[in-house]
Amino acid sequence: MSSPPIADAFAPHEALAAKLFAHATESDDGSHDIAHVLRVFRNAMRIAGNEGSDTRILAAAVLLHDCVAVEKNSPLRASASRLAAEKAAKILSGLGWTEADIGRVGHAIEAHSFSAGIAPETLEAKILQDADRLDAIGMIGAARCFYIAGRLGSALYDPADPLGTNRPLDDKRFAIDHFETKLFRLADGFQTESGRALARERHERLRHVLDLFIDEI
Repeated sequence: MSSPPIADAFAPHEALAAKLFAHATESDDGSHDIAHVLRVFRNAMRIAGNEGSDTRILAAAVLLHDCVAVEKNSPLRASASRLAAEKAAKILSGLGWTEADIGRVGHAIEAHSFSAGIAPETLEAKILQDADRLDAIGMIGAARCFYIAGRLGSALYDPADPLGTNRPLDDKRFAIDHFETKLFRLADGFQTESGRALARERHERLRHVLDLFIDEI
């Protein structure tokens, strides 16, 4: 049976991608689909090209970092990365990976999540966290923000006070509140020098998106 063509996009780890592809996502969430996984992989490989790392460990962590789907508004959201790490361990064990390597992949997956609040201790974990957060800022980050707002039934903005100048910010009700409550905070938390440089560029793009949005309303 031939591997999915998309697996070839994960070169030089296309053979690993072919084995893990079926486990990479489990929902219809277009902000955490295989396109997201591929963008994170490309971010990760770009950072690893400057910072080093074991890219086999990193590729496995990228491919499985969202293998358990938990909606943004779920009370289990903070546990999503732990659940994904546990599922990844079973998958990799079935492929004959060593406990040590499974542990390294698991830590990277568990620490990548903003909601989990776990500090990354390995280079692979730092790179995965940076690579995933890069996909939450810039033009893609803005697109994902509005996509998720629509998925969860949120309004775009409060017409009486779009920027929340005289009200508490509430990103569950208004999409653009999420820029200030989370997205603008991400650029300060990057772990690698390469990640920080890319984050600065995308942070400015994200601010530009919001400026243009406000100008049009």
